[in-house]
Amino acid sequence: MRLAVTGSIATDHLATFPGKFSEQLIPGQLERISLSFLVDDLQVRRGGVAANIAIGLGRLGLDPLLVGAAGIDFAEYRQWLDVNGVDTGPVRVSETLHSARFVCTTDADQNQIATFYTGAMAEARHIALEPIARRAGGLELVVVAPNDPEAMLRHTDECRSRGYEFVADPSQQLARLDREQTRRLVDGARFLFTNEYEAGLLQERSGWSEREILARVGTWVTTLGPDGALIAEEGRPEQRVACVPTAAPADPTGVGDAFRSGFLAGVLWRWPHERAARLGCAMATVVLESVGTQEYKLSAADLLFRIEQAYGATAASEIATRLVEADV
Repeated sequence: MRLAVTGSIATDHLATFPGKFSEQLIPGQLERISLSFLVDDLQVRRGGVAANIAIGLGRLGLDPLLVGAAGIDFAEYRQWLDVNGVDTGPVRVSETLHSARFVCTTDADQNQIATFYTGAMAEARHIALEPIARRAGGLELVVVAPNDPEAMLRHTDECRSRGYEFVADPSQQLARLDREQTRRLVDGARFLFTNEYEAGLLQERSGWSEREILARVGTWVTTLGPDGALIAEEGRPEQRVACVPTAAPADPTGVGDAFRSGFLAGVLWRWPHERAARLGCAMATVVLESVGTQEYKLSAADLLFRIEQAYGATAASEIATRLVEADV
């Protein structure tokens, strides 16, 4: 039984603006914005939500299946993913289009303005999960991460019809979805991931209250940036997990994806949700301290030190054995 991560496979163009976006916005003129930011730095990195999540899981020794559509420029990226423990066999490679592009500018307050070019990602709607599950000997969990909206809907519907447990992670695509589509992506999920802003947007788009959403999913995990994460389940008290602090933030891009990698690893290892979230928070901080979503290095010693400092020696000891076994 394997974990499949569906979603975007992209190249990231990451720029840094030394000022603050908020200082460039004029009250009363927001409906006619015309701005250009002179940036100090540009980094071109491998990215895409599914690839980011998968590479974190791969580095934790979990051999995830990457399910998405990439472009004619994918060969070098495939080699990188393969070396980092990701099974790229299910990736559909376009015969004509280039891979998706994420273009993002980050300001001095770690706020971001971004655009996303679909490219080959549009072909993900042609991918069926059943042949992948058959070749893998079954799917324990399917992550439905941001992707071509038609692909996200197809994967979610197929998970429900075939009985595959799935993770709903609509994230950035909530802005593109109507009420019926939003409900289809969430209803019946074993896990739902959002950040704090997306949690409110999800309620607005779905027309469901927080209570109604919790009645339709197993566990709702909301990332809260420097305030850590919130874990909610119907009929149980909420759990808050503090972040792992850092004095050296470099780039927030991919931090949420790293949290998902750590949390989902804990799920596959049958950990309690709080313990899984602690590993997720530690991985998120590692990524926050590096530029690019996949350029970080993982080591068991470093992760355990961060976890002990944030949560105590007992929390670190609960995680240590599995990280050593995974040869992190």
